[in-house]
Amino acid sequence: MAHHPKGDFDLARAEWQRVGDVPADNGSVEVAFVDDLIGLRNSADPQGPVLVFTQAEWDAFVAGARDGEFDLA
Repeated sequence: MAHHPKGDFDLARAEWQRVGDVPADNGSVEVAFVDDLIGLRNSADPQGPVLVFTQAEWDAFVAGARDGEFDLA
């Protein structure tokens, strides 16, 4: 269990998902939805830190990504 100010993110119940066929050891991003929290981690370091988002934070992040808010170009 990862204790977090937003609530407890139950790592034992997390079913991590990655987009596409990228090998886990290449460091792709993985996401897991547990109850009302969303976890994000680096697949190359599965025992490393997990970023925890509320549903509202996740929705804002996804909307920003869709709108190009995070484009580096």
